[in-house]
Amino acid sequence: MGKFVNNIDEFFKFCDENEVVFVDFRFTDIKGAWHHITYKYSAIDADMLKNGLPFDGSSIENWQPINQSDMLLKPDVPTAFLDPFTADPTVVVICDVYDIYKGQLYEKCPRSIAKKALKYLEEQGIADNAFFGPENEFFVFDNVIIVDEDNEQRFRVDSDEGHWADSAEYEDMGNMGHRPRIKGGYFPVMPTDSMVDLRAEMMQVLEEIGLEVVLSHHEVAQAQGEIGVRFGNLIEAADNVQKYKYVVKMVAHLNGKTATFMPKPIYNDNGNGMHVHQSLWKDGKNLFYQEGEYANLSKLALDYLSGIFKHKDAVAAFTNPSTNSYKRLLPGFEAPRILTYSSQNRSAACRIPYGAGEKATRIETRFPDSSSNPYLAFTVLMMAGIDGIKAGGYEIVGPVNEDLFEWSRDELKEKGIPELPNSLREALEGLEKDYEFLLPVMSEEFIKTYIDYEFERHVIPVEGRPTAYEYISTYSC
Repeated sequence: MGKFVNNIDEFFKFCDENEVVFVDFRFTDIKGAWHHITYKYSAIDADMLKNGLPFDGSSIENWQPINQSDMLLKPDVPTAFLDPFTADPTVVVICDVYDIYKGQLYEKCPRSIAKKALKYLEEQGIADNAFFGPENEFFVFDNVIIVDEDNEQRFRVDSDEGHWADSAEYEDMGNMGHRPRIKGGYFPVMPTDSMVDLRAEMMQVLEEIGLEVVLSHHEVAQAQGEIGVRFGNLIEAADNVQKYKYVVKMVAHLNGKTATFMPKPIYNDNGNGMHVHQSLWKDGKNLFYQEGEYANLSKLALDYLSGIFKHKDAVAAFTNPSTNSYKRLLPGFEAPRILTYSSQNRSAACRIPYGAGEKATRIETRFPDSSSNPYLAFTVLMMAGIDGIKAGGYEIVGPVNEDLFEWSRDELKEKGIPELPNSLREALEGLEKDYEFLLPVMSEEFIKTYIDYEFERHVIPVEGRPTAYEYISTYSC
């Protein structure tokens, strides 16, 4: 598991041994999507890998203007792995983006921002590494239909696991009736869990490309699954999210199905989260561990968490960056929107995993989702945490061991427990007022670009479109 090459010499040896025909260079845009350019292996030499490959930055959404479009892809050679899906042997290399005009890593490249954040952490003398362990949930559907017209707005997803398939007629076989139904999908065996073999194939492919796979299971919702992979440092973990999403989508696709990490694709059932485990380390020691304290959690860990809660709106603008994110965070669907912490209690926004010893003690923020750009989401979580540590800790409520889902909003207010923002607009407006803690690694230009992009891509288009329910509630007004 892990790296296949460590340097340029090993890269060429790896390619020769695997009879590679193409080299696929990939980078991540502002919204978290992978882009790629493919070279013939015979056209690649060591100087290209050292100095970078040119591309047009103006053709990437919200990046360079056309009059300053030339940029470089800087290959991070130790990220190389064989693409398991191409017809011809192809090696994939993840890249950073380099700004030739400023002579530095590009300020709008998410992976470069994440690298800058790790460097900042070390420069502050707080820690020399930050470990992240994301848990990305996903749905697998048999079919998806989307209609976005001026006079018609609708979608339809289908899965044989959905309760709506109970009355379906099948031409070549009977309707077997074994389904998880609403909120009934956690850990059932076959035949109720229909995705065992599909997830197994995903796990095997993930291991082929270097991820260390731990487990897989059916999640709570109908047609929902999760695969657990081993944690890594901030950059490794974000790289792995990109690989994970690529493999899950492609394995589903090649099996005639469609996978999505959309936070809330089904009304009235649980949504997809990306729980993020985090810890800081220095000189080989876990700074989040303090024996004898609540759940063995150190003051530094609580200070870190207090920073995340303090900057909740700005953090959510990156960890939950779609309007759909906030449909997942509605009460009633195990929504971890209440900003307190607890050991074992999954109703809190932060869980402290049970029974963790010195090496495993960590916090688990449960509100992020996979519509986020992993490099930006992890960076903002860490930068907010660093701010909390540098401030000596902000006010934080907890631990709370009661079931928070049973409390009313008035009870939460009485106890002084804050909640996440209610919408993406609220989160972005919060970011507009609270971004100084990000300035050591993000430029004001990038933050403004990000806010404008989010409003233009998500907030304004969604706010302007009528929904089917609005016809029910308002048509006869």
